[in-house]
Amino acid sequence: MHALIESAPFPPCPAPFNLAAYVLEQGRTTPDKIALQILRLTGAERWSYRALEEAVRGIGTGLLQSGLTPGDRVLLRLDNSVDFPLAFLGACAVGLVPMPTSSQLTAPEITAMAEQVSPAAIIAAPGIALPDGDRPILTTETLHGFRALAPCDWQMGDPDRVAYLVFTSGTSGKPRAVMHAHRAVWARRMMWDGWYGLRPDDRLLHAGAFNWTYTLGTGLMDPWAIGATALIPAAGVELTQLPLLLKRFDTTIFAAAPGVYRQMLRQPMAPMPRLRHGLSAGEKLPDETRARWEQATGTPVYEALGMSEVSTYVSASPARPSSGGASGYPQPGRSVAVLGEDGQPALRGEPGVMAVARSDPGLFLGYWGQPEETAATFSGSWFVTGDTVRMDDDGAIHYLGRDDDMMNAGGYRVSPLEVESAMNTHPAIRECAAVEARVNATTSVVALYFVPEGEAPETAALEEHARRSLARYKQPRQFIAIDALPKGANNKINRRALRQGNVTA
Repeated sequence: MHALIESAPFPPCPAPFNLAAYVLEQGRTTPDKIALQILRLTGAERWSYRALEEAVRGIGTGLLQSGLTPGDRVLLRLDNSVDFPLAFLGACAVGLVPMPTSSQLTAPEITAMAEQVSPAAIIAAPGIALPDGDRPILTTETLHGFRALAPCDWQMGDPDRVAYLVFTSGTSGKPRAVMHAHRAVWARRMMWDGWYGLRPDDRLLHAGAFNWTYTLGTGLMDPWAIGATALIPAAGVELTQLPLLLKRFDTTIFAAAPGVYRQMLRQPMAPMPRLRHGLSAGEKLPDETRARWEQATGTPVYEALGMSEVSTYVSASPARPSSGGASGYPQPGRSVAVLGEDGQPALRGEPGVMAVARSDPGLFLGYWGQPEETAATFSGSWFVTGDTVRMDDDGAIHYLGRDDDMMNAGGYRVSPLEVESAMNTHPAIRECAAVEARVNATTSVVALYFVPEGEAPETAALEEHARRSLARYKQPRQFIAIDALPKGANNKINRRALRQGNVTA
């Protein structure tokens, strides 16, 4: 049997459509219900559905009054606060194209991104690095004033028009701006049963910061679209405090990256009587971490595989748990295949590259300004993810790794070329190579192998250079001086040899 699953088509997105209007529509039936709680040990800031919609539509009005017009791109440089989802939805509401970015990015990194997409304006919080150049900047103080303005009209239109851009590392080392349509949020409904087991009475706590796209989708937009309550820890809350927040705020579903689960398990877990299960995404969930969580809490963790271009598409769920180390099953409505070297579906049980049907309603529109790189990700009717997997006879998917040199750092995919480009500017480095290095059974880091220019520099100097040049999640945690980088006949760096330790220090 071939490693191919063709699902019945998912119900089409309604038309005309607007992402923000859809996300807040269900909340209008219960306007006084709490949509969002921002949690601290001392209490919580509460937002009703009514207050949430008023703020979003007021911001939409303010953005238009600032001179922006539908289709304009707006760069979000915001911190871990409610300003992030409000600005994102406010922009979508009036047909602007928000571009979320990590607040950890340095000025050189965000300048390179901005040069790609030419934002018409930037919404910025104090202390967040801004791109070089002269662009209109809207401060968070201005954004707060917008909330009280008269509500904007929803800018309805074709579900396939671009709604927002998110950046992901490209294999060339140059970040790519992934274009998503308004319909992408409708396609997320496949996750409600295929991963979350989400219900309107749920209280879903996402451990991530507001300004992470994993939090934005799983932690906020999906709960709001079904009329549930989203719980987000306030900035400054420690991971060690999460078990108490889970208990105190009656959490029913918990979502986090695997690293968060690992950190939480370093201490005794308080009883959480209302918790039904956890959700994990961003990187492979180690079996050891899953087993320890289930033993400590008595609740399962359901894993999902995904990427910026399509969000999650394979997952375990309460309706269909996985076993034997599998990550899960293709979500109902998804058509997927495991492709062999010939580009055709492999046999079940054989490793190959995971692919998603070009017709998937959640699939991206392409990379902004990069039509050739967009085309290179497709093979016939399939979008090729680059993840190496195998499919069991029952359709379960086992994640085996990447078929390229992309690294995973705390749930973020990072190109080694991007790290190397930044570190090669250090005067004491002749050349270098970055790889993902496993430090124990559950944790991996970015490691930098380098050939020194003369005497090897102190690690502290390299760490400081990385801090100035790269977002924290991209910064190497190991620095290894070697005599020469291993290279193949074409003079390309052999990163596989580095990962396997086949080098001379």
